[in-house]
Parts: sequence; structure tokens; C-alpha cells
Amino acid sequence: MTLAPDVHDRFARITLLCLDVDGVLTDGRLYFTDAGMELKTFSSQDGHALKMLQDNGIGVAIITGRSSRLVTRRARELGIRHVFQGARDKRIAFAELLARTGTNADAVAHMGDDIPDLPVLRLAGLALGVANQNPVLAEHVHYVTKAAGGAGAVREVCELILRCQGRWDTALARYL
Repeated sequence: MTLAPDVHDRFARITLLCLDVDGVLTDGRLYFTDAGMELKTFSSQDGHALKMLQDNGIGVAIITGRSSRLVTRRARELGIRHVFQGARDKRIAFAELLARTGTNADAVAHMGDDIPDLPVLRLAGLALGVANQNPVLAEHVHYVTKAAGGAGAVREVCELILRCQGRWDTALARYL
């Protein structure tokens, strides 16, 4: 995949990938049972790509407006330590994330799908949208994935980060 040089450079300097949940890690649909239980579907391929990213020195964080035990569980399974749920103003969570990690905003990629993600997308060094994002995001992101949220978009971004940083072959080598 060929990226514009400025976008490639943004991918190359990322040390932390920050993700929204509904519409990015999931397809954005919310499932509720009659008993009031909430259900979410996560992509195992996205999950594995996040582990590969972390194994190669790139941190991962979550900032989501909703709160769910399912997100806590999925983050724990993937080894994601920085999780901000119920973030009504995602800028506050983003500032706390930067403070906790000592990371500069230019080294953070944020991936979103809808209007509540705009404040962080505008602050992050690399703003990422998914194929099925709200059209308003188009003028505020540096890259839009080919894959939809919950269907490989996160995997696509993880691979691009590793490739742009020259780490893809090393990441893949352990499987060959």
C-alpha cells in the first residue's frame, strides 16, 4: 500500500495507538438481551494484531464514551493497561493518557468512527478513521481504513504502523 509521504511519516513516529471501542473494535452495533445483558462482537484478528503491535514496542490504549465490563475483559485479554471508559469528554481522558505514559501527542495515533472522537482526532499526531465512519470525520483524519470497524480495521492500522516503522518483517518472523 502506498501512503502519501506525510502520512507515512506520521505512521512511522507512532509509539502509542489509542482506540475507540464501539465502531472501531466492534462493528458499532449494540446488542441487548431481554434480561438486560449487553453483547459485543470483537475481531480475533484485530486482537492478535494488537498483541503483535505491543510485542514490538508500541503501546495500546482505549478511550470510549460508554462503560462495559466486556471492554474491561477484552482489554485484559489483550494486555491493554490504559483503559478510559465513560469518557464524556475524550480530551480529558486523552490528556490523562499522555500524562500517565509520558507520551507526546505527536506520537499517538487515535482511531475513531464518530463525532465524539473528533476532539481526540484533532489532538493526535495521526488521526485514523474506519471505512464506515461518520462522513463528518473525513476532513479531520489522515487515513481511512479499507476495512470497516470490527472487521479488520484495527488489524490494518497495526500492520501499517509496523510496516512504516520497518518492524513488519521482524513481527512476522516469529510465525515463519
